[in-house]
Amino acid sequence: MMCVGLGAVTTTFITGVLMARKGLAKPVGSMTQYDKIRVGRGAEKKYLKYSEIVPLAALDDLKFAAWDVYPANAYESALNAEVLKEKDIEPVRDELVAIKPLKAAFDKNYAKRLDGDNVKDCKTRWEMVEALREDIRNFKKESGVDRIVVIWAASTEVYVPVDMEVHGTLAALEAAMKADDREHVAPSMCYAYAALAEGAPFIMGAPNTTVDIPAMWEMAEKTKMPIAGKDFKTGQTLVKSGFAPIIGTRCLGLNGWFSTNILGNRDGLVLDEPANFRTKEVSKLSTLESILVPENQPDLYTDYYHKVRINYYPPRNDNKEGWDNIDIFGWMGYPMQIKINFLCRDSILAAPLLLDLVLLSDLAARKGRYGIQRFLSFFLKSPMHDYTKDEVPVNHLFQQYVMLKNAIREMGGYEADEEID
Repeated sequence: MMCVGLGAVTTTFITGVLMARKGLAKPVGSMTQYDKIRVGRGAEKKYLKYSEIVPLAALDDLKFAAWDVYPANAYESALNAEVLKEKDIEPVRDELVAIKPLKAAFDKNYAKRLDGDNVKDCKTRWEMVEALREDIRNFKKESGVDRIVVIWAASTEVYVPVDMEVHGTLAALEAAMKADDREHVAPSMCYAYAALAEGAPFIMGAPNTTVDIPAMWEMAEKTKMPIAGKDFKTGQTLVKSGFAPIIGTRCLGLNGWFSTNILGNRDGLVLDEPANFRTKEVSKLSTLESILVPENQPDLYTDYYHKVRINYYPPRNDNKEGWDNIDIFGWMGYPMQIKINFLCRDSILAAPLLLDLVLLSDLAARKGRYGIQRFLSFFLKSPMHDYTKDEVPVNHLFQQYVMLKNAIREMGGYEADEEID
């Protein structure tokens, strides 16, 4: 696997996999390593781990590479991130030191708070694509791996509105890349295009406008590669996608939902820039609106107020706090409140998502599944969907879980036997 970004999330993930391979840590939080799914019915019913149903790659099969704007190797970056204790890093020091970041395809206008100089000297977006394709080919050759998955675990870019004249077709996007249209073509699009062109699934782990455009859907269809995104579902949105269904299922009303976050890692620094926060805000706001829908229950969900805030607070580093105030109403309209305070560790929650997304995207590619992988919505804040056909994304956590289980069943030769709705 090749990670875009060798910061807190990626180094926590890689260190955890390496430690687990040595039997020195457990991959807690990983669905592919722990979850069991029922297959069969009646006397044939049994509960199996994913790897007992489908041919997942094993932890020992993984080799790692990364791009980053900073030149620190994975060991140095893991220490700098201050997520893991030294005692959990030192046993795999040699393996981490060997992972040196490739120069990143980077445009400072898309992340003004980052000032690293380990970047490619590319004159156009198309040159970025070609340089990234060469990196992928070189890593495949040098590492001897059969397959590659590329996953974005880097900072959030500034918000790029979808422009159908540029993003509507693959030909238009390619023309924009060759014309060096820096306004409409984000660096993340170059990574995605390069990955798909080299036969590698691509996963967008940030809320960037990248693979959620028709041009990339066309590219995924052309190359027969899976794509997934966007934005890892870690702290507050995980809670929201699980708690909002309680309100909806119980037919309680909603007046308002205020969410605020404080975090101090590199992601928090980047999101302190208003243009970058806008990208994250769109992703976070979309979760609630597709679960508690006014058209379905006008008495309960009309005109509720939904606000999301992210605040950069350096003392917390990677330890994020997500605080939610929820104003609901019940019988005869009487008001009530719910308060949720989630003191979480951002990279600890994200690391197992990287593992699951990479293994399941690789599986999907080997099973001939390509284009948008909706069954991976379980792991993502803002599930991809075909908005050109008015498709509504599924954000309901438990409906997403059914989609995930059914996809595993189908790829394992079993029937999909649960209703999504």
